[in-house]
Amino acid sequence: MEYWDVYDEHLTPLGRVHRRGDPMEEGAYHLGVDVWVVNAKNEILLTLRAPDKDTLPDEWENTCGSVLAGESAIEGAMRELREETGILAGPEDLHAFFYRKTGHVLLFTYLLRRDVPLSSLVFQPGETVDAMYVTPATLDDMVAQPFGARPAGERWPFVRERLMRMIGEK
Repeated sequence: MEYWDVYDEHLTPLGRVHRRGDPMEEGAYHLGVDVWVVNAKNEILLTLRAPDKDTLPDEWENTCGSVLAGESAIEGAMRELREETGILAGPEDLHAFFYRKTGHVLLFTYLLRRDVPLSSLVFQPGETVDAMYVTPATLDDMVAQPFGARPAGERWPFVRERLMRMIGEK
């Protein structure tokens, strides 16, 4: 069972934990993370969600997830990246560039600039099954479709402009 620390909308810890799957009370939030891995060609790493996932199976996404109780956002980002792709990154490797509140989640977004060969990725059973690199334009096209990249598409419109500035793209 997964537990999350509970915060108010100002990131103040409320001194309790929440069990994943239970409804969150009004005014309560947990931390979430997004990690966008971009290589030297300015291509974005996407992973394919496992076909047996409860939500959005067989859809492309960037690394993301919930921060576990006792973790900081950066620790959660490093863990999610390691779990879903096998990529090891330290806090000095991840660059925070966006933050927003969405539903009951306080979402921290990070950039990792690294050339990671697809052949070196290690997928998390039940979570991820494949990966590919796409250009920002290809990702634009993917998220414009009704199916295929809905998980990435939920976040891409919020981060696209900032991410493109950070990597020197238009």
